[in-house]
Amino acid sequence: MKTLYLIRHAKSSWSFDLSDHDRPLGKRGRKDVIKMGNHLTSQQAPPEVFISSTASRAFYTALHICDQLKIDEGNIRLDKSLYHAGAGEILEIVKNAPNCQRLAIFGHNPGFTSAANALANQTFDNVPTCGIVGINFNVNYWKDVEFGTGILTFFYFPKEI
Repeated sequence: MKTLYLIRHAKSSWSFDLSDHDRPLGKRGRKDVIKMGNHLTSQQAPPEVFISSTASRAFYTALHICDQLKIDEGNIRLDKSLYHAGAGEILEIVKNAPNCQRLAIFGHNPGFTSAANALANQTFDNVPTCGIVGINFNVNYWKDVEFGTGILTFFYFPKEI
């Protein structure tokens, strides 16, 4: 059994002096990511491997979640292909993930909503900022994950917590 945590970055700042890639977390984002990290800690086993988009807001979401889970930030692997990745690209990242039971991927919409829907046969309208989707797969290796084979186990987002 494998568990995938798709974690959309927390709310970002809309500073017009920075490129989209470099936008940091905003005040609400920093508050939400701490709340969501605490909730994840109380409800689920922690991920073992973390893969994040190189975008500042995704990376800092991963850093804050690691901090809440008391996991060394050195466990975060950066993958520039997650920035603006679609469902197919996200599936390839999952298939090529290192061996672990629980994998967390940090990235962006619309790709994360599309991937959650495709992987777990769901119809989410939107995975909101700092939303966390948990999907189980009855496989031994990440390379065996396919669209439609996952089972949704949880969907957490800040306004619900």
